[in-house]
Amino acid sequence: MVSTSINKYIYITVNPKFDDKIRASYSRTEMVDHVDRLQHELIREALKMVRIEKGIEITSISDIPSRGTGLGSSSTYTVGLLNALYAYRNYFAGAERLAHEACIIEIERCGKPIGKQDQYIAAYGGFKFIRFNPDGSVFVDPIVCAPETRERLQDGLLMLYTGLVRNADDILREQSDNTHTDEEKRASLRRMVGLAEQMREALQGNDLGGFGEVLHAGWMEKRKLASGITKPCIDEWYERARAHGAIGGKILGAGGGGFLLLYAPPERHPGICEALPELHPIDFQFSYQGSKLIYVEENGYG
Repeated sequence: MVSTSINKYIYITVNPKFDDKIRASYSRTEMVDHVDRLQHELIREALKMVRIEKGIEITSISDIPSRGTGLGSSSTYTVGLLNALYAYRNYFAGAERLAHEACIIEIERCGKPIGKQDQYIAAYGGFKFIRFNPDGSVFVDPIVCAPETRERLQDGLLMLYTGLVRNADDILREQSDNTHTDEEKRASLRRMVGLAEQMREALQGNDLGGFGEVLHAGWMEKRKLASGITKPCIDEWYERARAHGAIGGKILGAGGGGFLLLYAPPERHPGICEALPELHPIDFQFSYQGSKLIYVEENGYG
């Protein structure tokens, strides 16, 4: 698959707590005596992964809505939390370790019906082609293209917030069930794998028109995989965007809501936005770093 990180961040802080309790502050606040009592499963399992049982405070804030928007927020949070917790323990964790352990937490320990793409792009960052191998290994390679191609791609992408928030787990479970039992849907999945290769080739060949066409073809295949991936209003927005100059696009993440990503010549963006007054454009840029430690203070953790 082709993936990139963007300059919308989740900021996580960890700090010793003097009374040996655990305080976790997110959309709500938990105060518990032991890690096993935490209700937030990602925090609980990350603390267990790093072998911290008590005496810590964890807080987080996000640049954009972090639930049900399709931008990989839960995986980004897990990767960032692991990075912060390892630094708290005076260890350095590389991108591969962060991504791999985030996958263990989300998929194996928490039973999320998700893939590995969000964890890996959050850990590595940049503009990447990610290959998921049958043996479970993951190869992360840079997409090599001219700098001006990346700039033109950045200028041509338009991200619009639909205001629709959905439960990705339900959509992904249906998609997983369908692709295990329905040959037609498995064929769509195989075609999407081939389209990812074509997208990389288009980018490396500096063919942004081809990129947009592959994006469109991929969305046409993806929407076949499960009933919740699209809705009549999403289809209408997409067709309106295409009628006003968008070459291709897709709903980010599992589908069903969140952000609509479009590719169109920059001069067509105002007309597309005018045709979609219900949607809110979000400015963003590519980010060339993954999870990053901003500040570390020695804490004497033993």
